[in-house]
Amino acid sequence: MSIRLKLLAAGRSSALLGTRFGDDRPLDAAGWREAERAAPVLCRLAAAELRYCSPSARCRDTGEALGLRPLPQPALRDCDMGRWHGRTLGEVATEEPRAVEAWLADPRVAPHGGESLLAFITRVGGWLDTRPVEDADGLLAVAEPGVVRAALVYALQAPPHTYWRIDVQPLSVTTLTGRSGRKWDLQLEA
Repeated sequence: MSIRLKLLAAGRSSALLGTRFGDDRPLDAAGWREAERAAPVLCRLAAAELRYCSPSARCRDTGEALGLRPLPQPALRDCDMGRWHGRTLGEVATEEPRAVEAWLADPRVAPHGGESLLAFITRVGGWLDTRPVEDADGLLAVAEPGVVRAALVYALQAPPHTYWRIDVQPLSVTTLTGRSGRKWDLQLEA
């Protein structure tokens, strides 16, 4: 039996503060408005029998704004950035340029003391591979863009550095189909 999993990228949180590692800010007013405007199109996602989300505030808020009531899943949390948590890439690059360079070049290293990119992709992939087959046609996960990127790299068996080349927009939907623990395919919808 084939599984169909829809990955919904979380709505925006405040862009004024810049993108930060481990950002757990809730949706801001603009993010709520965008989610509410998208609700008529995204309401079809509520048909999913099993609805999950990353445990972050903005993923939970996105699910709430769309009336999805997703169940938080610890395995869908964003990458653990260790001591870089709460800081911007620019801040870290200024203070630790060699560490950032190593982190971007080698998916196995974690100079921040948290999770390496490879470990993150593997964790998210492990979650994908344990989805129940009996509810195969009705799975949804509201996730951080980084989690969606990690899921795509894993599902497509792409090299880990591909992660840096994937752009996931807020409130975009990505569909993966396949057999749990075996092979996944990317399905693009019109």
